[in-house]
Amino acid sequence: MKVSEILTVKGNILFTVTPETALLDAIDTMSEKDIGSLVVMQGGALVGLLSFREVMKAVHSNRGSVAGTVGEHMDREMLTISPDTEVNEVRRVMLERHARYVPVIDGKVLLGVMSFYDVAKAVFEEQSFENKMLKAYIRDWPSETTEE
Repeated sequence: MKVSEILTVKGNILFTVTPETALLDAIDTMSEKDIGSLVVMQGGALVGLLSFREVMKAVHSNRGSVAGTVGEHMDREMLTISPDTEVNEVRRVMLERHARYVPVIDGKVLLGVMSFYDVAKAVFEEQSFENKMLKAYIRDWPSETTEE
C-alpha cells in the first residue's frame, strides 16, 4: 500500500500557518480543529512543521508562556515522504526518527500530512481485510477425499 492510497481515503484537508503566525494563534487552531500538527508555508513552499512536540518545547523553554511566533519554534528539518512511498517504509522511518507527522510532497507540491495514526489505521484495515479473505478462503477449502 502506498501513501497516495492512504491520502485518497483520508482526504486532503490541510491546515497551514506562516512562520509569522503567533504561536498562541497556532495552538488555538490546533485545539479548535483537533489536530496535532500544522504545516508551515512561506511563499507557497513548505518551510517547517509545528506539532504538539514543538509546542511543548516552546512552553518549557518559555517557562510556561506561549509567546513568540511559529517560526521561532517550528521544526525546520522535518522528514518528508512522497506519495509513492510504501506504507511499511513510512512506518519504519517514522519509528526510526520518532516522527508523529510527516508532510507528503510530490516534487514541490504539498499533498498532505501523514500521521502515525493514519499509518496505523491503514495497516490495521489492510490486515483486517487480509484476515477476512484468508478466513473465507479457509472456510471454503475443498475437503480432501482419500482413495482406498
